Amino acid sequence: MGLAAILALLACLPETVVAQQPVTVFAAASMKNALDAANTAWTEKSGIATSISYAGSSALARQIEAGAPADLFISADLDWMDYLAAQGLIDAASRTSLLGNRIVLIGARGAPAVDIGPGFDLAAVIGDGKLAMAAPDSVPAGRYGKAALESLGVWPSVAAKVAGAENVRAALQYVARGEAPYGIVYRTDAAADPNVTVVGIFPETSHPPIVYPVALLRDVDNPAAADYLAFLKSEEARPFFEAEGFAVLHGDR
Repeated sequence: MGLAAILALLACLPETVVAQQPVTVFAAASMKNALDAANTAWTEKSGIATSISYAGSSALARQIEAGAPADLFISADLDWMDYLAAQGLIDAASRTSLLGNRIVLIGARGAPAVDIGPGFDLAAVIGDGKLAMAAPDSVPAGRYGKAALESLGVWPSVAAKVAGAENVRAALQYVARGEAPYGIVYRTDAAADPNVTVVGIFPETSHPPIVYPVALLRDVDNPAAADYLAFLKSEEARPFFEAEGFAVLHGDR
């Protein structure tokens, strides 16, 4: 093959490389098990890898705001997606309410059930220990938990006992490792660790609806990103989410 032919061939490569570059996803930490499974299926189907950063939605949104490169964002609440939307950092037309979840009270494996209701004595249940939660003023799981405790009239009695964590998976580990006797996490997180037990489920009316919105970021130049988003919304991906306890919504907002 002559030099001219080789150069002509190389000139065709960038488009192929771009088409096959990994899809970069920023996703709420609580999605890890389900999304890892879905991503394996996506890569087997498409031949395109994914690069996932899991963290608290607040931290991810701040990183995107600061210019971190990503193709797609999945938040554990509407507020942080709204935050990016207000700055014009997402493709609004691509935004979809993907999943729903529940928050639960967990204890060490085998811990007895707790009757969660208005005015329940959570402080007595915790005793001298700590209540593990994602940061209640910023991370969605923590904000849902705080809202539920406020709604039930319990927050003032336990606020000083809260052990804040950078994300919900870190809060889960506090309880799983015995560093805190109880914690508030998503139902899906509790199902992912055999070392914890769900001792109570918070009423859905005690906190805002738990919705995971997903959207492409503004000016995404990865052709595979839209295909990946379509896969997450497909019936093919549904079992991966439902297996971990998520409710599949797929309602546009």
